[in-house]
Amino acid sequence: MTLPAVVDRAALSAAEPDILCADLVRIFTAQGVEVQALQGLNLVIERGELVAVVGASGSGKSTLLSILSSLDTPTAGVARVAGHDLLTMKKVERVWFRREAIGFVWQQTSRNLLPYLTAAENVAAALAITGRRRQERAERVALLLDLLEVSHCAARRPTELSGGEQQRVAIAVGIANEPRVLLADEPTGELDDVTSAHVLEAMRSVNRELGVTTLIVTHDPAVSEHVARTVQIRDGRTSTEVLRSTRVDEHGAEQTIAAEYAVLDRVGRLQLPDDFVAALELRERVRLELEPDHVGVWPGTAHAGAPVRRDAGTDAARVPESGDAGTDAAGVPESAPDAVARPKSAPDADFETGGPAVPEAAGDPGLRPEAGSAAEADPADRPDPVGDTDSEGDRP
Repeated sequence: MTLPAVVDRAALSAAEPDILCADLVRIFTAQGVEVQALQGLNLVIERGELVAVVGASGSGKSTLLSILSSLDTPTAGVARVAGHDLLTMKKVERVWFRREAIGFVWQQTSRNLLPYLTAAENVAAALAITGRRRQERAERVALLLDLLEVSHCAARRPTELSGGEQQRVAIAVGIANEPRVLLADEPTGELDDVTSAHVLEAMRSVNRELGVTTLIVTHDPAVSEHVARTVQIRDGRTSTEVLRSTRVDEHGAEQTIAAEYAVLDRVGRLQLPDDFVAALELRERVRLELEPDHVGVWPGTAHAGAPVRRDAGTDAARVPESGDAGTDAAGVPESAPDAVARPKSAPDADFETGGPAVPEAAGDPGLRPEAGSAAEADPADRPDPVGDTDSEGDRP
């Protein structure tokens, strides 16, 4: 079977996600010092989704957006957007990718709009670059300004618009050429809460009406209330996701249900939420317990809530560890050949060689006599322990 000479890119990429990142790494080097901005990040966004990526400053979200927009190139890993491989993309393909495959909305309005053009002219300028006819451009401009509810601003320049109107016109510029993916970098960072809500609702309308896959990068957790899926980035990796859905209760009222999930990568690593770690004072290492329907996570030391078992005939409390035969309270595995066990009846008996224990004094077995008592014998007269083969001499 021979493949056709011309391959339809749209047909090939229809089945894959609009955004795919796998083990994405970005390392910056300055004056001999390496900084890992992304450390094996994984992210999948299906076609038509509206997703918010949140994270603190320095978490790697801006680096991720620069890579997805082809403004930067990753050090290693896989990065595909709208069917384009961002690691192998050539110069000509990169220009086409930025013009027609993606749209971009910056936080600063001065980077979104040309100050000497009106709102309508800014949208038309983006269309003119792709060579569309004048009539087609006029119809597209009117459609987008109406969708974003800024038709009344068509003849105004950016300085005559409010902050919210400027960002809605910027969204119209970003989607003018019908991109598959719209990327937004802190689109509400310079707006008040009320105006931010209006801009986010405008982005939801674009996503719903036009089916444009939308990724919003922000540090504002309030943005997550306007999207169905929120991905949190921490230390250069995706750590958790919050999925939101709506349902109607028995009284006919609509309720929003949010569920948080930890992201599990291909080798089984996950990051616990910060509040979980702080609440249980987890540090350095934790103990895992495999249950029939879940995995339990316990602090690394025994505590009141952990299942602790005592071995028969010993005082050592053993906390079961995953993947071994168990350890004693001191952390010595039970199966270790040189382990030392102390029976209740003889606290000071020597079991290093497996020989029988000899009580140190007459009377109750295993009890040390009081100093100066008749039962206390001279060390020279004390019998040697049976089975003691210490090469360095007998023990007192």
